[in-house]
Amino acid sequence: MMLADDGAQGYFRASRAPRYSLLFALPLLLGYEVLALALPRSETQGVRNGAEVVLRQGFHAAAGTWGDALFGAVVLGVAALLVARDVAANGAPTRARIYAFMTLESLALAAVFAVAASQITARVLHALHLMAIGGPPAVDLPTRLMVSLGAGIFEELLFRVVIVTALLWLGRVALGLGPRLSAAVAVVVSALIFSASHYVGPYGDKLELPSFLFRTVGGLLFSLIYVLRGFGIVAWTHALYDVGLLLLVGR
Repeated sequence: MMLADDGAQGYFRASRAPRYSLLFALPLLLGYEVLALALPRSETQGVRNGAEVVLRQGFHAAAGTWGDALFGAVVLGVAALLVARDVAANGAPTRARIYAFMTLESLALAAVFAVAASQITARVLHALHLMAIGGPPAVDLPTRLMVSLGAGIFEELLFRVVIVTALLWLGRVALGLGPRLSAAVAVVVSALIFSASHYVGPYGDKLELPSFLFRTVGGLLFSLIYVLRGFGIVAWTHALYDVGLLLLVGR
């Protein structure tokens, strides 16, 4: 079945481009912000996505109370610039079916991720004779939904777009590594950082090897998806996995 006018190869190329990838991720950002504003503070208890807090800190330090506005302006401004440049070079994103196939691909990848991450972790834990990881955090369902959407945007923005890209540059330019070795190092290191971040701060989990291993495996898979498929696909894959897990085990 043809996915785009020039076949599957054209779809995979187009879906990585900013005019599709960034616009595809926009509903996640809007959904997160709407929930963050709409939910009573008594329900959210001030909970925000940890990666978002890290990304905002520098803007708060530079602009004080205007930090949030500056952060939003920079994120949306850079995204708009990248989309505009891509549209100018390749034409407007008029093929709605590409977004439809991106949605189906993200759903499929989220399902594959759920099976692969759990199976890989279970096999390693079994080999190490360790217990399985614990359940979901003790916060209410709407707040977990908000955090799930935020994970797709902000965790992928920080750990994949910023950190993986920085590590790829470090490997290629600063250390002179080949493209494959640079990508491998970036994927592994970013996965370890991603996992470790879940144990930092007032809402961080208790550090335990089983959960650390599971999140490291998850980070490896998400980083691979980002390197191969771009930001929009990995953002939705992450969000859909988190939302699916929430619907299955959340109460």
